[in-house]
Amino acid sequence: MQQIITITEAAALQIKHMAEQNDEVGAFLRVAVKGGGCSGLSYGMGFDHEVAEGDLKDEQHDIKILIDSESQPILNGTVIDYKESMMGGGFTIDNPNAIASCGCGSSFRTATETGTPEEC
Repeated sequence: MQQIITITEAAALQIKHMAEQNDEVGAFLRVAVKGGGCSGLSYGMGFDHEVAEGDLKDEQHDIKILIDSESQPILNGTVIDYKESMMGGGFTIDNPNAIASCGCGSSFRTATETGTPEEC
């Protein structure tokens, strides 16, 4: 099984907590890249019950993961973590393929994928 992304233990605990809160225990975590955001690409994470053709399936920390075929090369080597601060908590995404990101940190572009930038 090829591993495209790495989910840290802290992120896994938060994902499991979110799945319990949203009655999604047992669902897949779908991680994707979509067009949009200031820099052209943005990340998407959500729960899914359907495996599509071309999806890569993985499992880490008892979380079943799906990544669509178009997102796989863009996400290769990405680490998803969860950090708490005085302002609250949030997921951090460290993508070695991102060469530029916007000031708000929610969108990016790679050397080969620019997506469709929007106004921030």
